[in-house]
Amino acid sequence: MAEVERELERHVTGRTEYVTTAARHLLHAGGKRFRPLLVLLAAETGPDAASDDVVTAACVVELTHLASLYHDDVMDEAALRRGADSANARWDNHVAILTGDFLFSKSSELTAELGADAVRIQAQTFTRLVEGQIMETVAPAADADPLEHHLAVVAGKTGSLIATSALYGARFAGAPREVEEALAAYGEIVGCAFQISDDILDIASDSDESGKTPGTDLREGVPTLPVLLARRSSDPADARLLELLDADLTDDALHAEALGLLRAHPAMAEARAYVVDRAHEAKALLKVLPEGPVREALDAFADVVATRTA
Repeated sequence: MAEVERELERHVTGRTEYVTTAARHLLHAGGKRFRPLLVLLAAETGPDAASDDVVTAACVVELTHLASLYHDDVMDEAALRRGADSANARWDNHVAILTGDFLFSKSSELTAELGADAVRIQAQTFTRLVEGQIMETVAPAADADPLEHHLAVVAGKTGSLIATSALYGARFAGAPREVEEALAAYGEIVGCAFQISDDILDIASDSDESGKTPGTDLREGVPTLPVLLARRSSDPADARLLELLDADLTDDALHAEALGLLRAHPAMAEARAYVVDRAHEAKALLKVLPEGPVREALDAFADVVATRTA
């Protein structure tokens, strides 16, 4: 990971100080480096875990992720990201969008170094990621299940890139094809669980803990699993919460009230249980790997996603 950090620093350097400062903004704000960590961990399933291509692939997925955050914050009108001012808050929407584009292009340059197959995988991943983002802005069809629509959004906007992270790690370390396929499926499930866990934390945590403005999706009317589960309630005691979920929550007082009611709702526990179940499903895919420290680490990785508090 230390090598990945050094390479990321190099790859976000532009030809002018202004571009470099903007591109480094969220990189320096921290983050869990979840995706490159999974690349490196998945690479341990192959004989060439220390390959330069593995490090390059780790940079590819993190740069893609970082780029998407710049665009996310514009869409969400978010003021905070990782405890720091978002790029759109520090500069403006134009700078944030173009910096995201700059990082996407850097990721594409690196992917080309990995070969045509990696370019194809990255392009397919990016298609799914963007389509997931678009679907998030559109209400489900009248005859569609809102929960299924939401889970499809999560799979596209988050699960796809994390699946590619696991696939890249296995492929560029020379793991067998059956391991590649198992880890890609594992990554997709863990990625979806990670996003849902993040959505739960967005409701449950204060900004000091999460590094983001709490309840951002709630304020913007973006449905998340806890909200969708709460909406299914027919309990008369939930009437006020359901009323608020249909209200304009850009009002600070209404937003605070809705957030408080949602935090205390059984839907939160139900959503956490769903994440734990998904982690167990992902771990079952690891039976293709021999017993040992690598499989144990991937097991633990899924558990951390399911139980994390920050």
